[in-house]
Formats: sequence, C-alpha cells, structure tokens
Amino acid sequence: MSHKWLNKDTLCGLVALTLFILTIPLSNWVVVNVGLICEPNGPCLIPVWPGVMAPSAVMIAGAALVLRNAVQAFLGAPFSLLAIAVGTALSALFASPSLVIASAAAFCFSELADFAVYTPMRRRFPAFSVVMAGLAGSVIDSAIFLSLAFGSIEFIGGQVLGKFWMSLLAGIVIRYMRLRLVAHAKF
Repeated sequence: MSHKWLNKDTLCGLVALTLFILTIPLSNWVVVNVGLICEPNGPCLIPVWPGVMAPSAVMIAGAALVLRNAVQAFLGAPFSLLAIAVGTALSALFASPSLVIASAAAFCFSELADFAVYTPMRRRFPAFSVVMAGLAGSVIDSAIFLSLAFGSIEFIGGQVLGKFWMSLLAGIVIRYMRLRLVAHAKF
C-alpha cells in the first residue's frame, strides 16, 4: 500500500508538530522546578548572558516559536494555526493552577504574533523570518507570561534574550541548509 501523503516533508512536519506540542507541558513544569535559583512564588532562573537571568523555561519557549514555524513550513498554515489552538488548550490543561491563564494567554498571543510575522516573510527570507518572528513572539510571550504569572516583568530582558538565542540558532541552521542545497544543485 502506497502512502503518497507520507513523504519527507510530511514526516518532518509531524515530528515538528509533536515536539511543538510537547514543549507546552515541559515548559510549565521546568519554569517552577528546574533552575540555578528557584524563588518562592516565582520562577526558577538560569543565566542567559553574564549577569542576565531568565526563567528556566526560556529556551523551551524559544524552541516552541521555532517549531511552530517548522510546522507551518512543512504542513502549511492551517496546521500551524491548529497547533496553536491545541497548544493553548494544553497550556491550560498542564499548567499549575497559578500558571493556567498566564501560560495559555502567553502561548496563544505569542504564537499568533510569530505566525503574523513569519507568514509574509517565509518564502523570500526564510532564515531572517524565523529570527524576526521569534523576536516578535518572544517579546509578547515574555510580557504576558511574566506579568500574569509572577506579577512582574523584572526578567523580561533575560526572557527575550534567551528566546532570541533559539531563534538565532534556528536562523543560522536554516541559512546553512539553504546554502548547502544551492551548492548541491550546482553540481
């Protein structure tokens, strides 16, 4: 039996979708359980730059923004929007009661911002679109999550910086892969 729908792009998209969905409960657990410093009634913290701390789930949240872009690139915008809806619902289901609204709201609005920036740019500037969309999403995610979950945006600089590292890394990898494809096409 041939499965024409199951090709390399679909498989990559399904892997990205699965990882994207798994980032949600993982982020909610990590932010209150893992870090170099865990503050009472506050987030656990990790360094993202010398002297700059951020809530520990920052890298996972940054990866979520990148993975959502991958879902869209491989499976299309409708799957990406569906993934945002599922992710928002999972945020509400898997977050601790004190984080439910913060997690769901931050996730929903940051992923929609990422989608809005990434979509018009992705075909012409694939690597740049991932970095810029990640930056837009990270600012919105950080502001909403920190203010609702912890009543302070004290760590917003570290949050945005930590998520930016993930977007930048993804942009570099995408650029490298595209250059390799062009180089192989010339031979």
